[in-house]
Amino acid sequence: MSHLAFWTICLMHDNPLLPFFRDPYKLLTAAGLRPRMHVLEVGCGPGFFSIPAAKILGNHGTLYAVDVNPLAVGRVSKKMKHTATKNIVPICANASHTDLSDKSMDLAFLFGLPRIAGGMENLISELHRMLKPGGRIAYKGVRGSEKQLTKAFERSGFAFSGKQGRMHFFTKEGYRE
Repeated sequence: MSHLAFWTICLMHDNPLLPFFRDPYKLLTAAGLRPRMHVLEVGCGPGFFSIPAAKILGNHGTLYAVDVNPLAVGRVSKKMKHTATKNIVPICANASHTDLSDKSMDLAFLFGLPRIAGGMENLISELHRMLKPGGRIAYKGVRGSEKQLTKAFERSGFAFSGKQGRMHFFTKEGYRE
């Protein structure tokens, strides 16, 4: 992503009016974030969801904010310092290969990514590796066919577990609620 494209995204996401139209707390709560969870944010961008997610998770939860763009990770780090937030781990990496521990995440959320660096299949495989049994994915902003999205997750060991608006939920198979 070019510097110009990134700063354009920052202008949109850091606009103080945006939360009135797209409430991050409402979306994150709908995605399933709760205190004490260990959560992966795929494609954190300039951190529109990062600080609100950290607040929901509380002192005993952790948000791993991953982005392939070093400018995005730097922006999240700057916001952490500005808000004295300590439960975010910013990671500059391709979400298809994070080096995070196996079965360490309760939830992963992907909101509005225009494209997936490393490819969707590789990302889904990595999410399956990182999620705990019964771990969930909240995917918002489906581009293309919902059937194809569901099939891609099902091929990698996830079960479709519902939909709320444009947000799709998938649960790591082998777990019954």
